[in-house]
Amino acid sequence: MVFCAISGEPPQDPVVSTKSGHIYERRLIAKYISENGTDPITGDKLEDSDLIELKASPKTAPPRPPAHTSLPTLLHTLQNEYDAVVLELFSLRQKYNSVRQELSYALYSQDAATRVVARLIRERDAAREALANVQASMGVEPSAPAEGADVEMTEGGPTEENLPAAVVAKIEETHATLSAARKKRKPPTGYTTAAEVKTYTAKHTIPSLHSASPAGINSLSVSRLNPSQFLTGGNDKIVQLYDRSTDKVLATLKGHSKKINHVAFREREGENTLLLSAGADKIAKVWSHDSTSGEYAPSHTVRTHKGEITGLAVHPTSTLAVYSSLDKTYSIHDLTTFTQVFRSPVLDEPFTSLAVHPDGTLIAIGTSASTIQIFDIRGTIAATLTPSEGTPFTVNTLAFSENGYHMLAPGSSSSVSIWDLRKTKSTHSIPLGENFKVNKVTYDQSAQFLGVSGNHGAKVFAHKSWEELLRIEEGSDIAELVFGEQGKEIWAATGREVKIWGSA
Repeated sequence: MVFCAISGEPPQDPVVSTKSGHIYERRLIAKYISENGTDPITGDKLEDSDLIELKASPKTAPPRPPAHTSLPTLLHTLQNEYDAVVLELFSLRQKYNSVRQELSYALYSQDAATRVVARLIRERDAAREALANVQASMGVEPSAPAEGADVEMTEGGPTEENLPAAVVAKIEETHATLSAARKKRKPPTGYTTAAEVKTYTAKHTIPSLHSASPAGINSLSVSRLNPSQFLTGGNDKIVQLYDRSTDKVLATLKGHSKKINHVAFREREGENTLLLSAGADKIAKVWSHDSTSGEYAPSHTVRTHKGEITGLAVHPTSTLAVYSSLDKTYSIHDLTTFTQVFRSPVLDEPFTSLAVHPDGTLIAIGTSASTIQIFDIRGTIAATLTPSEGTPFTVNTLAFSENGYHMLAPGSSSSVSIWDLRKTKSTHSIPLGENFKVNKVTYDQSAQFLGVSGNHGAKVFAHKSWEELLRIEEGSDIAELVFGEQGKEIWAATGREVKIWGSA
């Protein structure tokens, strides 16, 4: 007795394959060949002409063709369904065996890789121990990283529950100095007026910055000590330093693996300038300026956070950098020693934006749940600001006024709110239009003007009177807005361009 290689049952109309020698039920192998064109056992190419009929004994007379309404028709239909089930079952068995083989290979590869990594770790630890023993026997101190080398701060670095006393003392000293001077501060002589802002027109465009694919500038920062220089971060994972006076790119800095979300200058009299960047790749980088070569070299990489970094700010002390992340934490890093000095506990909502109070004692954090958390820089929550009504939205940008009394933030997806920090409540809301999506909010250095940029351009308002002084519609989507020196210019990043508005 012979059996079909597909169904495993004695065939009624047996045929044998000249390619593999296997016996099949003719109707089953005919269906398989019409669908796949191969031998179901060996996988070799197979055609109907490669099948030879076997003379079965005893012969049975084939049934007469049934009528469409007869019982034999139903039996024939059931037979076809059975044939389909048998073919599908056979195909599943083949795939199952193939998956088992692939899984076995993957498990073997993973086990081999684990053994190799374990061996390398043992060898590394042994080498470190041997080096330490040699250094101890020779009386040599363990070597420190070379000056100017890129120092990496990983998740395993020090995590402080409280800020070090020296850092707190520096912050409090800065706070006392700045807050005392700010109460008496008035706009400097020659500072722009509301009447002048109304006359601003486009005066300069720097085109073709960053790569064309993927195009787009996400962040812009203008130098305070050298107002002709500005820093940009783009979707092409690159940070660029540009000099407007010479129309030249001074530095093209690479090191991120995803788009750049934020850039900033750290400028301090008597010290080298630092360039800071934070990206969607969960890391932040610091480049330091070499006065001898005139170039910027990487000096610090922050890998503290497990989520995309959504906020970057240089603290008023100029010795600290603050970062916020979608991992629901923020961290503070010393720009002198390149060490982490504080990381907040994990909270309930992802952090989507960050701003540091001009006196340095408060940190504002925006969330994806429409709320704004105000922290004392030591880590305790000082206040929680929540819009009174409206659909939930993401607080993707924040800005403190220079006098420290107010904070500007999105009030909805198409409006901005001015919060009075002395009363911890919103004192005014400015509607921007039904389809306006806020990208960036900012104050000028005198706290007389505030700017908002979005997908339909940008607008500048007078603080307190809330009069719209300037509407910029030349850029369809403005990602960043910055007030220039003395408020005489307004800088905007749109597409691959940086545009400047000012008096003609």
